[in-house]
Amino acid sequence: MMGHILDRPIWSALETAHASLAEGNARARRYPPSIVPFAAAADNSNESLGALEKLPTGDEVMAIVEAEPIIVPQGLTVLSNARLVQMMAERPSERVSDSRIELLTEADAAAMLDLATLTKPGPFTLRAQSLGSFWGVKIDGILVAMAGQRMRQTGFAELSGLCTHPDFQGRGLGTLLFRFVAGEIAARDETAYLHAYVTNAPAVALYEAMGFRIRSEMNFCVVKRQPA
Repeated sequence: MMGHILDRPIWSALETAHASLAEGNARARRYPPSIVPFAAAADNSNESLGALEKLPTGDEVMAIVEAEPIIVPQGLTVLSNARLVQMMAERPSERVSDSRIELLTEADAAAMLDLATLTKPGPFTLRAQSLGSFWGVKIDGILVAMAGQRMRQTGFAELSGLCTHPDFQGRGLGTLLFRFVAGEIAARDETAYLHAYVTNAPAVALYEAMGFRIRSEMNFCVVKRQPA
């Protein structure tokens, strides 16, 4: 039976909207490590898992997200794993207009990475904007909150990178940017979705309050090549 396009979100993104970024072949693909460490096999066949095993070189790590239990090829070792929830907008969000929100550019990349490093919203690099647009709020010229888009599939876009500097939390900036990005995704006739750790109950409850529902629990692991 054919699964949902978001059951293997990395593979489906690299097969559709982000195909131009894909490294690999018809059996296994990954994003360029300088953008994001996500990788996926097309399926759980020996051929696909073998192709996945060959993708990383040296000390490169790969992150895998799938609804089914993740089968790790023998030549790779697991560094960490976790359970996630994948949440989807129940209905299109309205577009938000707020003069404090600005589109971030390459000139903001270092500040974005600094904010992400401080708040840890998930894998983030200087080239995160290669995946999609990011927006932020600056106070006195300093980036204090941001959110944007990461993986994209036909008809879907992942809301990601949502974070607020600890000194500016409690002002509603995260909620504002969440609603803004969800509205921008809906304006393209795409459905917004996101991932959160199962253990992060406050975040899950907040997203539910903003009109997202849990579609599926997901498996997440980070792997690298075994030492020779």
